[in-house]
Amino acid sequence: MDSFELNKIFGALLGSLLLVMGIGILSDAVFSHEKPAKPGYELASGEAAPAAGAAAVAAVPLPVLLAKADAKKGEGLVKACAACHAFEKGGANKVGPALYGVVDRNIGAAAGFGYSDTMKSKGGKWSFDSLDAFIANPKGFVSGTKMAYGGEKDAGKRADILAYLRSMADAPVALPK
Repeated sequence: MDSFELNKIFGALLGSLLLVMGIGILSDAVFSHEKPAKPGYELASGEAAPAAGAAAVAAVPLPVLLAKADAKKGEGLVKACAACHAFEKGGANKVGPALYGVVDRNIGAAAGFGYSDTMKSKGGKWSFDSLDAFIANPKGFVSGTKMAYGGEKDAGKRADILAYLRSMADAPVALPK
């Protein structure tokens, strides 16, 4: 084998390497994307501290809040919940149980879902009051729940969520008086 043959072999290898590098640079330019400043999806987890000297607002009863609640707003508020829960009729359980028809369903009774022992032993039905308490502070309502959500502190937002959950049923439960 003479030097001309070796030059052709090395030239082909070098050309192949340059082609692969060029394709990589070109694909990075075509398919580039902005990296987020903070990765992930932020969930509301706590209540903002009141300003110094701010007077405490009197709590509005849940039936009054539910009477003014907007299911459309609630639908928007549960978008983050859709990562773990299905809301449509016949929806499969995900990380959390399917929530279609949850109002007035037995606590810990979604078919095919593996609840924590404390949730199974809670007993009772998901009333508006119990759902409100659970959405406000899941670990405070059931101290061994597998749900990692920190809770929604805004009572108005919780009422909107409850109105949406109420609408997700074949026969919505009557609002409390």
